[in-house]
Amino acid sequence: MSELAGLILAGSRGPSDPLASAEGARHRALLEVGGEPMLLRVVRALRATRGVGRLVVSIEEPGALDALPELGSLRREGILSIHKSLPSPSRSVLDVLEGLPPERPLLVTTADHALLRPEIVERFLVDAERSGADLALGLVAERLLRATFPESKRTYVPFRDDGYSGANLFLFRTAQARAAAAFWVHAERHRKRPWRLVSRFGVVSLALFLARRLDLAAAMERASRAIGTRVAAVALPFAEAAIDVDKPADLVLARELASRAQRLRSPSAANARVAGS
Repeated sequence: MSELAGLILAGSRGPSDPLASAEGARHRALLEVGGEPMLLRVVRALRATRGVGRLVVSIEEPGALDALPELGSLRREGILSIHKSLPSPSRSVLDVLEGLPPERPLLVTTADHALLRPEIVERFLVDAERSGADLALGLVAERLLRATFPESKRTYVPFRDDGYSGANLFLFRTAQARAAAAFWVHAERHRKRPWRLVSRFGVVSLALFLARRLDLAAAMERASRAIGTRVAAVALPFAEAAIDVDKPADLVLARELASRAQRLRSPSAANARVAGS
């Protein structure tokens, strides 16, 4: 795979974001987890991931990033650029894709993916490449999430084999994947008229899905035919890959997990493990 570009979607939830306001943050992407802004954590995770090169942060208020000198340094070095986000995530993704050479893959994630780690991204990229699909999307199985974080309330899409929650990781591997980005724009435009989308997938596919007769692989095959490009799902073995900061409870959980990880990495914890071995 050629070197990837990485896109971090950092658009806000409207002019007044309740979560950011409650925390006294200028922007949701700047909410602190583990003592640092979420966006910075995501940038560092991607920078530490093998195969990821230039980064793009898509945000509707670029001035909010002035508070992060580290991003300013990366911009001056030509490693990171800022994209003024469009009114929807799908339009922002398509706009960035259209500005890249057709053969350059694009990895997409979000600024609220506060627990993202290089190991998660690398596993996703390896399995996405192995799939041979034009577009790969990361998911986490409901069984794994409930066993690991029983207190976390997530949204699951039900299939015959299991339910799945999104991991906010997408890889547009080929030029053909742009058809999926265009379909996403179309889907957002018709979210208030779902019958328009049903017509693209077909009544049979819809009936099979509602009856939970489709497993994840079969659903991706039908989606590929409807969209006109090969789509594959990558089921990740990391429960935290599905924890994005969408609600106050998510922020509490992300902070708790980040704090726990920091304690495990601390010299005192390492010394304790060595002494006990």
